[in-house]
Amino acid sequence: TAIGQLEASSELRLPNQPAFLAIPSSSQNNMGVNTTVTVAFATEIFDQGNDFTSNTFTAPVGGRYQLSFILRVDQLDKDADYYNFTITTSNRTYAYLFEPDIASGSDITRFPAGISILADMDANDTAYVAMYQAGGSAQTDVISDSYFSGYLAC
Repeated sequence: TAIGQLEASSELRLPNQPAFLAIPSSSQNNMGVNTTVTVAFATEIFDQGNDFTSNTFTAPVGGRYQLSFILRVDQLDKDADYYNFTITTSNRTYAYLFEPDIASGSDITRFPAGISILADMDANDTAYVAMYQAGGSAQTDVISDSYFSGYLAC
């Protein structure tokens, strides 16, 4: 069995390398307040290795995985103390913290939140995207043009 395929001079393709890209099937409206909410990525654009299911990527082998998300978040509440957007793996949580009252004196209509990280994962470790809103009203929406992706880098 070949490990990789040469497509052209100096181009190596690894068709069995774990990789995925998922998007929400619809918007997730009025996210909860003072609770961690998993972002629902129900539609797979691709899932090379069949390792993504139920909003969660499961590493088939140990290694370093490049994980990324970009969320389009609408109706951020100016009265929230902060928002914490995370990629949570079995080994650790990678966070992007945002305080809306510093950025604006009013609710924020549209906001991009994202993280890209090279994460160490063991075989069967999991990774998912979540959001935590501290205080304010349950009015924030994660819009369907959001993305979660990853691949085994090394």
